[in-house]
Amino acid sequence: MNQDEMKKLAAEAALGYVDGGIVGVGTGSTVNHFIDFLATIKGQIEGAVSSSEVSTARMRDHGIPVFDLNYAGELALYVDGADESNHRLELIKGGGGALTREKIIAAASEKFVCIADGSKLVDVLGAYPLPVEVIPMARSYVARQLVRLGGTPIWREGFVSDNGNLILDVRNLEITEPSQLEQEINNIAGVVTNGIFALRPADVLILGTAEGTKTILA
Repeated sequence: MNQDEMKKLAAEAALGYVDGGIVGVGTGSTVNHFIDFLATIKGQIEGAVSSSEVSTARMRDHGIPVFDLNYAGELALYVDGADESNHRLELIKGGGGALTREKIIAAASEKFVCIADGSKLVDVLGAYPLPVEVIPMARSYVARQLVRLGGTPIWREGFVSDNGNLILDVRNLEITEPSQLEQEINNIAGVVTNGIFALRPADVLILGTAEGTKTILA
């Protein structure tokens, strides 16, 4: 079984958490499979709130209504992927550049179900570069502060977030205290947010593996 098939397994399993209403939907390759599965039961939901323009377009192509979070209010369920998860379900997200909207929807949701293939489960976060969304004028200043924290920031050139901002991908971090580092980076002037999801981790992690799905609860 290849990696994409494992992603599909996790995505399909997340349908079991959908119980009508408006569903928060994230961004990425695993979420794309979830959107395709969600379309098969679209008559059972009111619609969705989307974390990116890419996911919005995919859902609208399937005929799934997409609402603004301000209209939807508190959500019962948010389904999204991750670039890494530790065993406490603290995550690194933002490989697709949608981390700010993803973090907002996660915060507004009662239950956050993370879907991924089994390779995303790690003991310590940080092997995957940490995305940090920054106001354009603050890019170099924020980069210097990230170097002082021990990271090696790389500007994701040619990419602009849906919010009109830039992304720095920070390598060489071993994130042993995710909540602390999340707050420390967010306190740097010019940072919109970073891709550590520890203050609001996932509640459920569904991993697709060669042996089937594995579910880990926070």
